[in-house]
Amino acid sequence: MVTLLSRRSLLRGQIREEVHILPPGLGSPVSEICEQCRACVDHCPKSIISMQSGMPTLDFSIDGCDFCGICRENCPHSDMFFDADLSFSHTALVLSHCLALNGVDCQSCRDHCPADAIRFRPRAGGPWHPDIADQDCTGCGACIGHCPTSAISISLRSSPHVDARA
Repeated sequence: MVTLLSRRSLLRGQIREEVHILPPGLGSPVSEICEQCRACVDHCPKSIISMQSGMPTLDFSIDGCDFCGICRENCPHSDMFFDADLSFSHTALVLSHCLALNGVDCQSCRDHCPADAIRFRPRAGGPWHPDIADQDCTGCGACIGHCPTSAISISLRSSPHVDARA
């Protein structure tokens, strides 16, 4: 995951960081070495990769990553860009406007989590509350696009309580 602050936003006084989620195993600084050949974009079977600010960026609102590795296989410089394992440095984070946290019975995120990392714990007098097992979460983003209120974001593993969506 790479965070950039655009010049246009800075000049307009809109200090808001753009979050770029890189394909799994892709190390940074990608913007300095990526040739923008779009091979990863063109070959992604789920079409979740696009070029944003000169970098391949994942859009989890479309779908989650299944770690197929096709982006790595089609990158002409995969030996320089990619780490040995396909993984993410982030985990899912449930935000305060989650339906279940606000008295509405919803478990869409759990139903779409391929790693079963989202569990719901019982609560007296209301719907169960979501709990993300950070050690089980792969960061694939499958839960993000299925949340009806966009109440799931991503957070760096090293600082699990910081919302990276901004």
